[in-house]
Amino acid sequence: MKLLRTFFAVLFALLALIPAAATAATPQIKVVYHVNNSDGATAVLNNIRNHLNASPAAKIVVVTHGPGIDFLLDGVKNANGNPYDIPVQELADRGVEFRVCKNTLDARKLDKSKLLPETKIVPSGVAEIARLQAEEGFVYLKP
Repeated sequence: MKLLRTFFAVLFALLALIPAAATAATPQIKVVYHVNNSDGATAVLNNIRNHLNASPAAKIVVVTHGPGIDFLLDGVKNANGNPYDIPVQELADRGVEFRVCKNTLDARKLDKSKLLPETKIVPSGVAEIARLQAEEGFVYLKP
Protein backbone atom coordinates (compact mmCIF):
# COMPACT_ATOMS: atom_id res chain seq x y z
CA MET A 1 0.00 0.00 0.00
CA LYS A 2 2.83 2.41 0.87
CA LEU A 3 4.48 1.59 -2.45
CA LEU A 4 1.24 2.33 -4.30
CA ARG A 5 0.88 5.71 -2.56
CA THR A 6 4.47 6.60 -3.42
CA PHE A 7 3.88 5.60 -7.04
CA PHE A 8 0.80 7.85 -7.33
CA ALA A 9 2.56 10.73 -5.57
CA VAL A 10 5.42 10.55 -8.08
CA LEU A 11 2.99 10.19 -10.97
CA PHE A 12 0.98 13.26 -9.94
CA ALA A 13 4.17 15.26 -9.44
CA LEU A 14 5.33 14.37 -12.94
CA LEU A 15 1.94 15.20 -14.45
CA ALA A 16 2.03 18.60 -12.75
CA LEU A 17 5.29 19.38 -14.55
CA ILE A 18 3.91 18.76 -18.05
CA PRO A 19 2.11 22.13 -18.51
CA ALA A 20 5.15 24.03 -17.22
CA ALA A 21 7.45 22.10 -19.55
CA ALA A 22 5.14 22.71 -22.51
CA THR A 23 5.04 26.44 -21.77
CA ALA A 24 8.80 26.65 -21.36
CA ALA A 25 9.32 24.77 -24.62
CA THR A 26 7.26 27.27 -26.61
CA PRO A 27 9.37 30.42 -27.07
CA GLN A 28 7.75 33.73 -27.89
CA ILE A 29 7.88 34.48 -31.61
CA LYS A 30 9.79 37.71 -32.23
CA VAL A 31 9.56 39.35 -35.65
CA VAL A 32 11.13 42.45 -37.15
CA TYR A 33 9.28 43.94 -40.11
CA HIS A 34 11.66 45.91 -42.36
CA VAL A 35 10.05 48.90 -44.10
CA ASN A 36 12.17 51.03 -46.44
CA ASN A 37 9.36 52.23 -48.70
CA SER A 38 6.04 53.62 -47.48
CA ASP A 39 4.20 52.87 -50.74
CA GLY A 40 3.05 49.56 -49.29
CA ALA A 41 2.56 50.79 -45.71
CA THR A 42 -1.17 50.03 -45.68
CA ALA A 43 -0.46 46.44 -46.70
CA VAL A 44 2.31 46.18 -44.09
CA LEU A 45 -0.04 47.39 -41.35
CA ASN A 46 -2.68 44.90 -42.52
CA ASN A 47 -0.08 42.10 -42.52
CA ILE A 48 0.89 42.96 -38.95
CA ARG A 49 -2.76 43.06 -37.85
CA ASN A 50 -3.31 39.63 -39.45
CA HIS A 51 -0.10 38.35 -37.88
CA LEU A 52 -1.27 39.38 -34.40
CA ASN A 53 -4.72 37.90 -35.00
CA ALA A 54 -3.09 34.56 -35.79
CA SER A 55 -0.38 34.83 -33.14
CA PRO A 56 -1.47 37.28 -30.41
CA ALA A 57 1.61 36.69 -28.26
CA ALA A 58 4.06 37.59 -31.04
CA LYS A 59 6.53 40.37 -30.30
CA ILE A 60 6.60 42.63 -33.38
CA VAL A 61 8.97 45.49 -34.10
CA VAL A 62 8.68 47.59 -37.25
CA VAL A 63 11.97 49.19 -38.27
CA THR A 64 11.85 51.96 -40.88
CA HIS A 65 14.44 53.93 -42.80
CA GLY A 66 14.67 55.97 -45.99
CA PRO A 67 11.26 56.57 -47.60
CA GLY A 68 9.91 53.86 -45.30
CA ILE A 69 9.55 56.36 -42.47
CA ASP A 70 6.99 58.46 -44.34
CA PHE A 71 3.90 56.68 -43.03
CA LEU A 72 5.08 57.45 -39.49
CA LEU A 73 5.11 61.20 -40.09
CA ASP A 74 2.29 63.15 -38.47
CA GLY A 75 -0.57 63.97 -40.85
CA VAL A 76 0.44 61.57 -43.64
CA LYS A 77 -2.42 59.73 -45.37
CA ASN A 78 -2.56 56.67 -47.58
CA ALA A 79 -3.68 56.63 -51.24
CA ASN A 80 -7.33 56.50 -50.13
CA GLY A 81 -6.95 59.58 -47.95
CA ASN A 82 -6.97 57.67 -44.67
CA PRO A 83 -4.46 58.79 -42.03
CA TYR A 84 -1.88 56.30 -40.84
CA ASP A 85 -1.97 57.50 -37.24
CA ILE A 86 -5.07 55.47 -36.33
CA PRO A 87 -3.84 52.01 -37.45
CA VAL A 88 -0.37 52.76 -36.04
CA GLN A 89 -1.88 53.66 -32.68
CA GLU A 90 -4.10 50.56 -32.72
CA LEU A 91 -1.11 48.31 -33.39
CA ALA A 92 1.01 50.10 -30.79
CA ASP A 93 -1.79 49.46 -28.29
CA ARG A 94 -1.38 45.75 -29.13
CA GLY A 95 2.35 45.92 -28.33
CA VAL A 96 3.84 46.62 -31.76
CA GLU A 97 6.87 48.90 -31.65
CA PHE A 98 7.70 51.35 -34.43
CA ARG A 99 11.35 52.38 -34.78
CA VAL A 100 12.63 55.15 -37.04
CA CYS A 101 16.17 55.61 -38.35
CA LYS A 102 17.90 58.74 -37.02
CA ASN A 103 20.24 58.75 -40.03
CA THR A 104 17.18 59.18 -42.26
CA LEU A 105 15.81 62.00 -40.11
CA ASP A 106 19.18 63.77 -40.22
CA ALA A 107 19.65 63.28 -43.97
CA ARG A 108 16.17 64.61 -44.69
CA LYS A 109 16.46 67.37 -42.08
CA LEU A 110 13.29 66.18 -40.33
CA ASP A 111 12.71 67.07 -36.71
CA LYS A 112 11.59 64.24 -34.42
CA SER A 113 8.50 66.31 -33.57
CA LYS A 114 7.17 65.41 -37.05
CA LEU A 115 6.92 61.73 -36.03
CA LEU A 116 3.86 60.02 -34.62
CA PRO A 117 4.09 59.68 -30.83
CA GLU A 118 4.16 55.85 -31.06
CA THR A 119 7.62 55.91 -32.67
CA LYS A 120 11.05 55.48 -31.18
CA ILE A 121 14.20 56.77 -32.84
CA VAL A 122 17.14 54.40 -33.29
CA PRO A 123 20.60 55.47 -34.50
CA SER A 124 20.45 53.39 -37.69
CA GLY A 125 17.55 51.42 -39.14
CA VAL A 126 19.66 48.74 -40.77
CA ALA A 127 21.90 48.40 -37.72
CA GLU A 128 18.77 47.99 -35.56
CA ILE A 129 17.49 45.21 -37.81
CA ALA A 130 20.85 43.43 -37.62
CA ARG A 131 20.98 43.86 -33.84
CA LEU A 132 17.46 42.48 -33.35
CA GLN A 133 18.32 39.43 -35.44
CA ALA A 134 21.79 38.75 -34.03
CA GLU A 135 21.33 39.67 -30.38
CA GLU A 136 17.64 39.13 -29.69
CA GLY A 137 16.71 36.29 -32.06
CA PHE A 138 14.13 38.16 -34.14
CA VAL A 139 12.89 36.66 -37.41
CA TYR A 140 13.26 39.01 -40.38
CA LEU A 141 10.26 39.84 -42.59
CA LYS A 142 10.33 42.17 -45.58
CA PRO A 143 6.72 42.52 -46.76
